[in-house]
Amino acid sequence: MSQRVLFSSLIGAVALGAVAAGGLALASAPTEPALENGSARYAAPSGSRAGSFTYTVDVSDDSGISGLKVIAWPASSQLDPAEKELLPAESATCRSTSDDTARCTYTIEVTERDAAELAKGTWYITALAAAEDGGTVFVPRAASFDLTP
Repeated sequence: MSQRVLFSSLIGAVALGAVAAGGLALASAPTEPALENGSARYAAPSGSRAGSFTYTVDVSDDSGISGLKVIAWPASSQLDPAEKELLPAESATCRSTSDDTARCTYTIEVTERDAAELAKGTWYITALAAAEDGGTVFVPRAASFDLTP
């Protein structure tokens, strides 16, 4: 076999190996979860009935969803939480709706006493979703709602 043919074959094999390795690397890289159809709602307490704050969102990832952390905060506070601040936050309850999507709901009860102490005006929802493959997505302002007196 001539040196030229051997060199060409060797270059072709290396190029083919690089393409295959790159494809494997892309296939195994975790993807980011996606948040869609999110909504936040505040219901004020009334009489003997407690109020509530609820955030619901569809979270999807091709590996499945392992959880969603949520923080609600008033715009007037200037908090603007960072991703690391959501790690100890409360978790939403997530229910699978398909192999790669879950409907996650975070609800807290609001008493009349709580409501009297809450800042009025616009509130934001910050969310951190985690996928089964380790992928995460941080959404600083996933939703907003108005808390009126």
